[in-house]
This record gives sequence, structure tokens and C-alpha cells, in this order.
Amino acid sequence: MEADAGYTRKAELLKALSHPLRLQIVRGLLVNGCRNVGCMESHTGQSQSCISQHLMRLKAAGIVRAERAGNEVYYEVADREAAAVIAALFGDREEEYQCTMLR
Repeated sequence: MEADAGYTRKAELLKALSHPLRLQIVRGLLVNGCRNVGCMESHTGQSQSCISQHLMRLKAAGIVRAERAGNEVYYEVADREAAAVIAALFGDREEEYQCTMLR
């Protein structure tokens, strides 16, 4: 018996979040609002290329979206379910998240 599409979507969401740096990136976006890769570098200690690879995975899963402003690209969380998962994992209150996509 094939898995229900809802279960498949939830499993894909969990797979996309199943890396410590991706969790850190998504939670950072939620707690601190929209941010660029340079800010993420300074907060995570990871290289621009490493962060960009993880952001590509998160974008492909529909968890984050990007918006260009001049030469900068800013990222924000675009998936309410991802925000709910992060809130549950870290004991956060979703209404305190800074991401404008969730309002």
C-alpha cells in the first residue's frame, strides 16, 4: 500500500529539516526575521558556499523563499508547517517569530 500524499509531504518536510545547519538556518530566520547569507555566515560560523547549498535544499522543499533587493538576496521562511515543527522542537512560541510570511 502506497503512503498517503499527506504523509509523503510531511516526510519530505522532515527530511529537508533533518540537518543541524538547516535547523539553525530556519530557526534563525524565524527568530531574527529575513536575513541574507552574510548574516547567516556570522551567526553560524559556516562558509557562504555551505550555507548556500543548504538554502538551495530548503528552497527546493518550499520551506524558504528568496527575494532580491539590489545586490543582496534575503531569505525568509515560507512554510507554516516548518515553523510549527521548529516551534515544537525548540519550545518557541510561533507568534513571537519575526518572519513576515507567517503573518
